[in-house]
Amino acid sequence: MTQSKPNLLPPSTEPPSESALPSLFGDLLYGLDDKPPVPEALFVALQHVLASFVGIITPPLIICNALEASPEVTSYIISMSLFVSGIATFIQCRRVGPVGSGLLSLQGTSFAFLGPIIGVGTAEIGAGRSPEQALALIFGLCFFGAFVEIFLSRFLHLANRIITPVVSGTVVMIIGLSLIKTGIISMGGEAIAQQNGTFGSTQNLLLGGLVLAIIVLLNMTGNRYLRMGAIAIGLIIGYLISLGLGLVNLANLSDLPILRLPIPLRFGMSFNLTAFIPFALLYLITAIETIGDLTATSAVSRQPVKGGLYFRRIKGGVLGDGINSLIAAVFNTFPNTTFSQNNGVIQMTGVGSRYVGYFVAGIFVLLGLLPIVGGVFQAIPQAVLGGATIVMFGSIAVAGINIIASTQIDRRSLIIIAVSLALGLGVVYVPDLMADKPDLLRNVFSSGISTGGITAILLNWLLPHNMEQKGAPMEVEDSEEL
Repeated sequence: MTQSKPNLLPPSTEPPSESALPSLFGDLLYGLDDKPPVPEALFVALQHVLASFVGIITPPLIICNALEASPEVTSYIISMSLFVSGIATFIQCRRVGPVGSGLLSLQGTSFAFLGPIIGVGTAEIGAGRSPEQALALIFGLCFFGAFVEIFLSRFLHLANRIITPVVSGTVVMIIGLSLIKTGIISMGGEAIAQQNGTFGSTQNLLLGGLVLAIIVLLNMTGNRYLRMGAIAIGLIIGYLISLGLGLVNLANLSDLPILRLPIPLRFGMSFNLTAFIPFALLYLITAIETIGDLTATSAVSRQPVKGGLYFRRIKGGVLGDGINSLIAAVFNTFPNTTFSQNNGVIQMTGVGSRYVGYFVAGIFVLLGLLPIVGGVFQAIPQAVLGGATIVMFGSIAVAGINIIASTQIDRRSLIIIAVSLALGLGVVYVPDLMADKPDLLRNVFSSGISTGGITAILLNWLLPHNMEQKGAPMEVEDSEEL
């Protein structure tokens, strides 16, 4: 099959040179192909799970609430989101044939599809259909839309002149900077605290600040185990303090079943061509975000961010992204994508081994099959999570800076970076900017990652490459006259 032919890739497939590797702060304790001892691998895997758990369960929770689905259906879809994230993470880390990046890259439920999914679902319910029938249409649209990303992945090798370190580094930087807002909101107490008037309370800030301080201090020690366990230790201490303060609610655990088995196509599938268009476009946007995430993962894992090996991983990662979203639809949950917050975990723990991803995958599958275990994780207070995530999100932005710094910054690159950052972060700071625009435009440009990514790609494609040369003769003539 043509998908596996090496000649589709850029010709440079030799081992990466030092110039192709990003220069990062600190060395890795375990590299990509290293195999940490099982206790260490499990310890690091738990930190990845803690960093991404809330991100995985939040989109299905929001969607099910918007569709007024029953508690039983909501609980089932959340469990399937965790179960599929485990399968998808294994595929992404293991690299099954051409599918997957082979990096320590985690998959979870995508936030990008919230708008069109809720829009389609509420329209179906408004037309007199049940939440289950609305979900059947949503899963059908997600299933067929996944083929857009699958098809696109086969042609990414043609974009090696467009997706340069300047472009990918800018996207990675936007990912980190835009996520910092999410971390700060979590540290303040998230939506629940905003509703009950306790957002930004002294208690929340001190709790989040304590977790942040613990992680920073443990990372400064010379003990490798304390460094690898910094995030988990910070979260555990924050969790225990929250228990003592009465901030952890475990009352709902008794209502959860002990075991929940996946049922493929439980709600069926249907299709609507008009509703399909924004889904197809968002799968294109998701591919851009995945490229940025995988570039960040390559950077923090001390792997090349340009050349043949890099593009082979990108192609496999985007293909895995599409296939994993297809699997998600079959198992009754929403599109999957690579998660960026786990790049911060790699940088903070110093463990970039993809074998850790196998443990992460197993834990996610277990959480999906055993809802009561997931309920314990779900009870972690937002302020505690916020204290851990803001330092991880900040490290992602630093990874983007390092990718950009690995190449020469000329006037053309400066324009690409400046405009992309301004527009990408602009829609993050002012989300109401696109509120009155058509759904298609709002869904695409409400995300800082997609806005900044599209801007960077278009500018890198359209701006002339000889900008510096055009200005050079004028500068030489002036120096001669002087």
